[in-house]
Amino acid sequence: MFSALPPVTRALLIANIAVFIVQGFADDSLILLFALWPFGTPAYTGPEAPAGFLPWQLVTYSFLHGNGLHLFVNMLGLFMFGSEVERVLGYQRYFTYYFVSVLSAALAQLVMSALAAGPPYPTVGASGGVFGLLLAYGMFFPRRIVMLIFPPIPMPARMFVIFYAAIEIYLGVTGTQAGVAHFAHLGGMLGGFLMLRRWRRRRFD
Repeated sequence: MFSALPPVTRALLIANIAVFIVQGFADDSLILLFALWPFGTPAYTGPEAPAGFLPWQLVTYSFLHGNGLHLFVNMLGLFMFGSEVERVLGYQRYFTYYFVSVLSAALAQLVMSALAAGPPYPTVGASGGVFGLLLAYGMFFPRRIVMLIFPPIPMPARMFVIFYAAIEIYLGVTGTQAGVAHFAHLGGMLGGFLMLRRWRRRRFD
């Protein structure tokens, strides 16, 4: 079953799981160097220095996860939605699409962290890329039925995307679920939407 997955989705699953295993044996330097830290925090220069933003974190944060449940939920979304989206886009465009979503999620998180008060904290997880895939899945297969995990309610994919986007906006604005980068999720969806729109325009130009 795993070998039947399209190549980029399979590689992303392997990479995320491998990095999580490495996290289990690594010290805090992995988070200090590769998690996404807000602008304005000092750059990391050694064991005694505080963590800070570094350019490669715009991508590397997406391969780190906070715990096993965090990894499982993101990899389930990557497996469910990424496979179908990759078959529609092809592996080259899919690769571009995924990492555009990752980058746009990172930029949204950096903007929100700059506006927020309080001490800096790192952002990790593939959620921005996965939310971009969720948006693409809803656009490509709007009537396909998707089952919510909690509560277990079936709904068309288009409604599923709208429901999740609305929940993310509510939780992000109200701050109800602290410690979750809701605006990064929305940033991933926005970046994916703009990428798909750009490709569609170029197709008909």
